[in-house]
Amino acid sequence: MTTTERKMYNLGGVMMPRPFKLRRLGHFGFNVEKMDECFTFYRDLLGFKRSDGLDFAGRPGVGDALKDVKNTEGHFFHYGTDHHAFVLFPKEAQRAMGRDPGELTINQITWQVGTLAEVVNGVEYFNKHGVTVERSGRDFPGSNWHTYVLDPDRHTNELYYGMEQIGWMHRSKPLPMHNRRFREVATLPQMSEEAEVETAMVEGVDVDDGFRDMDLMPQNYDVGGVMLSRPFKITKIGPVNIFVDDVATAKAFYTDHLGFQPTEDVTYEGETFSFLRIASEHHTLGLFPKSMRAKLGFSEHSTNASFGVEVGSYQQLRDAVAFLKENGVRFLDVPPELHPGVDFAAYAIDPDGHAIQIYYYMEKLGWQGIPRPRELRRDALGEWPETLEALSDTYMDQVYQGPLG
Repeated sequence: MTTTERKMYNLGGVMMPRPFKLRRLGHFGFNVEKMDECFTFYRDLLGFKRSDGLDFAGRPGVGDALKDVKNTEGHFFHYGTDHHAFVLFPKEAQRAMGRDPGELTINQITWQVGTLAEVVNGVEYFNKHGVTVERSGRDFPGSNWHTYVLDPDRHTNELYYGMEQIGWMHRSKPLPMHNRRFREVATLPQMSEEAEVETAMVEGVDVDDGFRDMDLMPQNYDVGGVMLSRPFKITKIGPVNIFVDDVATAKAFYTDHLGFQPTEDVTYEGETFSFLRIASEHHTLGLFPKSMRAKLGFSEHSTNASFGVEVGSYQQLRDAVAFLKENGVRFLDVPPELHPGVDFAAYAIDPDGHAIQIYYYMEKLGWQGIPRPRELRRDALGEWPETLEALSDTYMDQVYQGPLG
């Protein structure tokens, strides 16, 4: 179908090629074997705060399947006001329930859209274009409306709207407010979140009775004038890099069906790595050939190449690496060619073998959508300097909203 023949959709008065527009990476998750160790890594070392749990043993239809399973609970984590930006689910429990994820240890990759209508109207679009829709509705904890689809390598991609926001007390919604779960495509329109809260209060629900995580680690580090438990603060998540069977096929899916824009292809050791974006940052998603997984030193048990966490400054990046190494965390050397648009980055390995890309800067693209020429990028090889010269787009991304701790 040519561009002129493609159906266009009205999104808030702007005509778009799909009935939705991805705005940002909203949350991400892993299925893990070593739940206790991973919980400590992500909460105590990286600094995510737990917002809620989900015990699979209490779900309808599970029966005795999990009676001999040690860890049956999944965990939701936040770093800002979104109810969750990261989740950990127990692989052992999933196997016992007959849902062995195998090497798909990425639980989900979740993209925020602007409205509930986009979540709902996306279902018809995906069905029309032969994209596998896993389910659509609304889940708790988190309250977000969603539609789940599969990419050609069976990675789960979620489109969502309406994430529950955690306020200044860092307290999530109480269980009685988990009553508006939807297990089917939502009808439109729906009542507002504000109306849900008012209804709960009229019914006598204590809205301050939700879960609140407490960081009991000593606050010994001065981070930009604020005393914190770690010498850094996560200010953003992403990018996500995944291993795929065929980069060209995966690229076509993400550009044609989800609306990603190609930013840059990199050839490394004769193989093509493709980097895609949904906004102004250089890339939000990287597609890596699975044939390079072992050669690059990544774990062969997973199709995760890396999950990114941004910290607030170059100094925080240096301090984060030192802090994690002092706490026994192993790092993987990844060629700088494989994080274009990011100058200095470190790849910490979690207890299950997943790589976590820690960085402080990503190149920004202007209205023309053209990345910086490679010869004008900063050389990040060798020893990291104590300080850096500013680039034209250094600290040009949105500042973290709210206090650091």
